[in-house]
Amino acid sequence: MSKYFLLVIMLGGSMLSGAQIGSSITDNYYPLLRNAFVETNAYQTVSFVEQRWRIAGNTGFNESIFYLEKILQHAGYRKEIKDEKEAALTYRIESRKMKKPTWEPLRASLAIEGETQPLLQFATNKNMLAINSASTLAAGETAEVVYVGKGTLKDLEGKNVKGKIVFGENNAGRLYNHAIQAGAVGVLAYSVPVYNQPEKYINSIQFQQIEYSDSIKQKWCIMLSYSAKEKLLAALAKGTLRVHVAIAARIYRADELTIVANARGTIIPNERFVFSAHVQEPGANDNATGVGTLAEMARVTAQLIQQQKFSPQRTITFLWGDEIISTGRYINEDTGRAKRDPVGAQS
Repeated sequence: MSKYFLLVIMLGGSMLSGAQIGSSITDNYYPLLRNAFVETNAYQTVSFVEQRWRIAGNTGFNESIFYLEKILQHAGYRKEIKDEKEAALTYRIESRKMKKPTWEPLRASLAIEGETQPLLQFATNKNMLAINSASTLAAGETAEVVYVGKGTLKDLEGKNVKGKIVFGENNAGRLYNHAIQAGAVGVLAYSVPVYNQPEKYINSIQFQQIEYSDSIKQKWCIMLSYSAKEKLLAALAKGTLRVHVAIAARIYRADELTIVANARGTIIPNERFVFSAHVQEPGANDNATGVGTLAEMARVTAQLIQQQKFSPQRTITFLWGDEIISTGRYINEDTGRAKRDPVGAQS
C-alpha cells in the first residue's frame, strides 16, 4: 500500500496559510481555482443553507447535504457504486445511526404577560432556543419568573422555583441542570460573552445547548438577548413577573449524513489534500459560508479537470459533515490514513 499523505484544511475552522500548504498547490491549483471561482454560486449556496437550523440528523442539515449533492452531480461527479476508483470525479453520501436523537426547532415565542408584542420570537432570532429544548403545550404555558443570579446551587437555596420559570445569568447547560432539578418548568438564560459587545448589539444571542435526558423529563431553555434580559430585570423590579412561553420543537432518532467528493489523483491517488466544511450550526458565517465556498471549489475543480487545465497528482477530497466528528472519523476509520498523523490537521 502506498504511504498516505493527508492534509486537512478546515473551512469554517482554522485555515492553513499558503506557506504551510506548500508551493506546488499554491503556485498551480489555487490561482486557477481563484480565477474560475464564481462568487454568486457560493452566495446562492450560503443563502440556501443559512435559512435552515442545522444540526446533524435534522431536516435542515439533510436538506443542505442533498443540495450539495445536486451541485456535485451538475459539476460532473459520479455517485460511487463501490469505491472512489470508479471515475476521475466521484462522490458518496455516508449514513450512520446516531447514538443520540437529533433536534429541530420549529417555532418559539416569549412574551411578558399582559403585553401584546413578544419579547423574543423564533422568526426573528433563531438562536433563542437552546439545543435540545422540548416543546411546551400547543397553547404555550404561563408561569411566574424567579430570578436566581448565576443560578448556582447556592443561589437556588431557599427559593421556591417548583412550577416556575428560572431566570439567570449563566451558561445554559449549568443553569438548566440546577433549575430543573429544583422543579422549574423551564429556564431563561442570559449568557452573551463580553467580546460579542452585547450592550452594542442588544438583540444578539449566542446559541447554546442543554443536556438531553428523555422525552418525558426534557424541559426547555430560552436564550436571552441583552435587550430581553434588561426588560425582564426592569419588569421584575416592579414586582411579580409572569411570562408566556410557546415552543414547538422535535427531538427524534435520525441518521447522520456526510458527503464526500473526490477529484482522483493521477499519479499518487492515495496521497491527498482534504478540504472540509462543517454543515451544522445555525449561522451564515458558522458555517454556511464555509459550505458555500467549498461547494464552489469542488465545482471549479471539476471544471478545470474536464477542460484539461489542471490534473491533480494527488487526490483532492471535499468533505461536508458534522464539525470535527466527520474529519476525525475520515482519518481514523481508514487504517492507512490512521497510521500517521495528518499533516496540518486542524481542530
